[in-house]
Amino acid sequence: MDEAFKVSNYDPAARGGLYARAAMPARYAVERGNWREAAQLQPTATKVLYTDAQTYFARALGAARSGDAAAAENEASELARLQKGLEAARDTYWATEVEVQRLTVAGWIALVRGKGDDAVKLMRAAADLEDRNEKSIVTPGRILPARELLGDMLLELKQPAQALKEYESSHVREPNRFRGYAGAARAAEAAGERTKAANYYAKLIELAKNGDTQRPELAHARAYLAQR
Repeated sequence: MDEAFKVSNYDPAARGGLYARAAMPARYAVERGNWREAAQLQPTATKVLYTDAQTYFARALGAARSGDAAAAENEASELARLQKGLEAARDTYWATEVEVQRLTVAGWIALVRGKGDDAVKLMRAAADLEDRNEKSIVTPGRILPARELLGDMLLELKQPAQALKEYESSHVREPNRFRGYAGAARAAEAAGERTKAANYYAKLIELAKNGDTQRPELAHARAYLAQR
């Protein structure tokens, strides 16, 4: 990522390049669950509204998952502004994608506010809306899949069996994701599904076998499998 940001001869009018420059730091923060880092990402205004939305989404989600509902609401207002701009431009696809992000953030804000039922309804609405919208050819995937985030939320609400169901549904559309396997394994372990937990932890280790850093998820996976 550091090397990519040293490139200066790319076409600034190319949407793919603009998207990548916004998406890379956002992904790097949220994939590792570094929510405070995500909340501190610096937005760069462009003429491509959905590109700008990726940074505001990461900032908003990072703030909400750090427990700062007020900061998350400020960032969510920017997402709403960008979503309206995309609607006005009749860019239906990206207006829908940013609406998924807005609903997601609203769900996590509701959770911070102690409104668990509302949080799940909003997060499920985001996941269902995303499922009806295909992935853009511009992107390798969403910053974080909404249904995977629904699994995260249900785990936080101590509903591991339901969380496992959502993670497994997410795997159909977003296969072989490190966070997805880790979430499913944690949910299965908490739900007492020991065989499934072991299978997902094993998949996690296999997926990351050539990794060059030690992730806490991998340490836990090895410790769990060593007990069997």
